[in-house]
Amino acid sequence: MDFIIGQKPGQAGAPPGAPAADAAIMDGDQNTFMRDVVDASRQVPVLVDFWATWCGPCKTLTPALEKVVRSAGGRVRLVKIDIDKNRALVQQLTQLGLPLQSVPTVAAFWQGQIADLFQGALPESEVRRFVEGLLKIAGGTMPGADLMAEAKAALEQGAPDEAAELFAAILQQEPENPEAWGGLIRARMAAGQEEEAQATLAQVPNRLAEHAEIAGARSALALAAEGRRAQGQLATFERRLAADPADHEARYELATALNAMGRREEAAEALLDIVRRDRAWREDAARLQLLKLFEAWGFDDPATLAARRKLSALLFR
Repeated sequence: MDFIIGQKPGQAGAPPGAPAADAAIMDGDQNTFMRDVVDASRQVPVLVDFWATWCGPCKTLTPALEKVVRSAGGRVRLVKIDIDKNRALVQQLTQLGLPLQSVPTVAAFWQGQIADLFQGALPESEVRRFVEGLLKIAGGTMPGADLMAEAKAALEQGAPDEAAELFAAILQQEPENPEAWGGLIRARMAAGQEEEAQATLAQVPNRLAEHAEIAGARSALALAAEGRRAQGQLATFERRLAADPADHEARYELATALNAMGRREEAAEALLDIVRRDRAWREDAARLQLLKLFEAWGFDDPATLAARRKLSALLFR
């Protein structure tokens, strides 16, 4: 879609670069549309919020847009346009195919073109996803994505305190980010702060309670508690199994202890062995415990992938 919008003399100038977060939100009009939206979008993605004073949903959407744009740290700009004060602009954009028959309408501009749009008031989480999608089109990410990568790397590199600080920083900006909640819980566990991890789990918003990241962290906490009890009896379980390989209870407890020691492949193999010998043992307890381990480890973890393949082979042979 090409744009030829009226502009006052002397307003052309070079397109602005990426704005600072607190300068990324402005009111626009038909005289500055080319400069503030079309030209500016050649350097930074621009959201245009078409609103009206009489529009109830606009009063909900605009604050959510502003919050998400501020959290983007200057990587995206927001221009707010009152449709009643800019009827000539609205008419021209409508003729060019932009659906402005109802408000709120939010159009995302990149490289002088409309990249995406939505109509109606969306919750903040959906607005954030919309902006993340726009930044992806533009080859960028939200600052939170950068922090998330740093936090995960810190956790993998054995720096749980640093990871916890980074996950907490993400939650300051995105309080309903399930990855950050799950990461913070796991970081506190890795730092030996199990009580703090439990307290963090209790603070997770209810709507996120069944998200895979939260469910995985919850399972990891439960398994850690089971593992502490079983770990001190590792030698006992091994002796029992040496005396009786059909002692499924000992093998089950051994798997719990091995998992607590970070020996994931061995823990999975112990439970798989029970499934091979007696799948119905204790109402399918071994398979259910395996699923709990997969949830705690993460479904993309190499140990999960390997054990899941073996479990499928056993169940569907």
